[in-house]
Amino acid sequence: MEKLNLPQAELRVRRVEDAMQVYDVVRRRYVALTPEEWVRQHFLHFLIYVKGYPGGRMAVEKSLSLNGKTRRADIVFYSREMKPDIIVECKASSVAITQEVMDQAVEYHMSLGGRIICLTNGLKTVYAVIDRESERFYYMRDLPDYESFER
Repeated sequence: MEKLNLPQAELRVRRVEDAMQVYDVVRRRYVALTPEEWVRQHFLHFLIYVKGYPGGRMAVEKSLSLNGKTRRADIVFYSREMKPDIIVECKASSVAITQEVMDQAVEYHMSLGGRIICLTNGLKTVYAVIDRESERFYYMRDLPDYESFER
């Protein structure tokens, strides 16, 4: 798999028959190792082991309903009150971070709520904070570490 612009992660990878699998630290099981999953697992490791966000307050592939269709948010981090706080949309490194990707994440945000949207393909990561009062979002240079975020 491709080297990403995220901190190196010690991923547990195995081969089962002809398929590669990676251990998901949040779901606590092996899942198919796709290019998108490669990015998702690196970003999970970044959130948990670099930024200090508790993995126990995360959901991976969180189901939600949009316009009668079932969709899945890649990563959702929950507040202490167990309300969605950060919505992360992961794409394979070959997929550009475009307005269409932002629109998808904003739709998830409108359904789930939260303060921050993150978009990443492992090579480029975009962070935006949502201001509910003005119904606007503002780009951030980096995601705050957990201690700063929870204050």
